[in-house]
Amino acid sequence: MKKATLIIILVLLAVAGFFGFKFYKKYYGSNVPKDGYVLIPHGSKFNQILDSIAPFVQNKSSFEEVAKDKNLDQHFKPGRYYFQKGASNTSLVNMIKAGNQTANSFRIGDFGDVYQMIGKVSRKTELDSLRFVNDLDKIAIEKGYKNAEDLKKYFFIDTYNFFWTVTPQEFFSKFDDQYQKFWNEERKNREKQSGLTRDEIYALASIVYKESGGKPDEMKTIAGLYINRYKKGMKLQSDPTVIYAINKQTNFKEPIKRVFFKHLSTPSPYNTYANKGIPPGPICVVDKNSVDAVLNAENNNYIFMCADPSRLGYHKFTDNAEEHAVNAKAYQDWLNSKNIK
Repeated sequence: MKKATLIIILVLLAVAGFFGFKFYKKYYGSNVPKDGYVLIPHGSKFNQILDSIAPFVQNKSSFEEVAKDKNLDQHFKPGRYYFQKGASNTSLVNMIKAGNQTANSFRIGDFGDVYQMIGKVSRKTELDSLRFVNDLDKIAIEKGYKNAEDLKKYFFIDTYNFFWTVTPQEFFSKFDDQYQKFWNEERKNREKQSGLTRDEIYALASIVYKESGGKPDEMKTIAGLYINRYKKGMKLQSDPTVIYAINKQTNFKEPIKRVFFKHLSTPSPYNTYANKGIPPGPICVVDKNSVDAVLNAENNNYIFMCADPSRLGYHKFTDNAEEHAVNAKAYQDWLNSKNIK
């Protein structure tokens, strides 16, 4: 009897172990052979979710069984989900039910046009660019502006993280909050002391950014130079404004790299060779350093600057027209030697 009882117990243990192992393997064993991202759009059906997940799991049917057991077919959240190699069905289902999606990084660069920026950004979101454009236009109008292009000053050059499911409202809200925090009391006081409007500050900051190539070590010097020109009633004569004026006319489809004499008369309120004063708005998205450079511009006497071919990316500054002419010729000769057109 004892021997028979022992055999029965061992058989039961073996059966329990077998089914226990199967249970563990199905719920907690690895079912993801490679890393990857799965996109689950709003309004997805359960079968669509299974189809999206299929390339990333070894056993689709086991995932489906666990998913149904945990009611994923009834309750899930859309998003961009990271499937890590070795993950179990249970961890995947819990992740999707909780909406623990992985953020995407977005690089906001020195875009000359907000719509150009939207086109790049929307590629990493669930929504298409037209929806982003329409919604940002509405946001701009609600703020008293003409369209989304007038929101350019709210954006700063940097890398940001957003979810794939981000809405245009959520997207802009991040930048609106950043803008409000940036303009603290200290900067508002600097703004009053400058005698410039905020739009003028951003327009000058965009010129400073372009002229400096984004390097902060010359920004305050360049800002001081352009403020000198402005206060003297001189034309700012900034090449990047001419480039912007031309590129804007072609919707940035055929950007030019070099300014020739024929370009200087391009009709545009942004062309600082054709018009006195500060342009009506920024010629690009700027960074925080360039705005601070305008607010804290260097007190100098410079009114001329020219790219320095002996130190690429930097400039030669002077208050002497003859010296500037020599510097300008040296740079033009360098451009010609490199066949830059």
